[in-house]
Amino acid sequence: MAWEVFSFIGTAAFAISGAIVAMEEEYDILGVYILGMITAFGGGAMRNILIGVPVNVLWSQGFLFFVASVLIIAIFFFSKYILSHWNRWGAYFDAIGLAAFAIQGAMLAKELNMTLYAIIVAAVLTGAGGGVIRDILAGRKPLIFKNEIYAVWAAIAGLIVGLDFLHFDFALYMLLVLTTTLRILSLIFHWKLPSGKLTI
Repeated sequence: MAWEVFSFIGTAAFAISGAIVAMEEEYDILGVYILGMITAFGGGAMRNILIGVPVNVLWSQGFLFFVASVLIIAIFFFSKYILSHWNRWGAYFDAIGLAAFAIQGAMLAKELNMTLYAIIVAAVLTGAGGGVIRDILAGRKPLIFKNEIYAVWAAIAGLIVGLDFLHFDFALYMLLVLTTTLRILSLIFHWKLPSGKLTI
């Protein structure tokens, strides 16, 4: 049950995120749809390729494709009511998608009996991959390459899942809330990773 819940939450959050970014860049309806779908499913596709899951598994998610499509179209037609609130709420959708997909990716890798490192990588790829593709296609610097704390939260979630600390669905949901909250707090309080500068 938890797998389906995290898949639904992550897909919905990132479909909205991708569609809003496309609207900000003034894409037409096809561009909005494509960017929304790539954001929603791109991270999972990258993960599947890396850990050896057949790519055609992606196309078996008919319900999630339907959910993403409905949300993307809704964003396009109601954008004038949504865009004014995007600066406040957009990052929250991204944080929710990051957390949900990080946990989902880690759960899949763990189910496949992969190593702890592979579980962490799967969490990061699934959680941040769609956002990276979204930002690159939109001509933006991906959040994962900025010094703000972003993919680290996905890695920590993957580590917790990989260490098998969580044995109940409720604990996984609490990890979702915690990871999302930490991402949002890092935005509010401008928590950043150390950065290096080349000096000559």
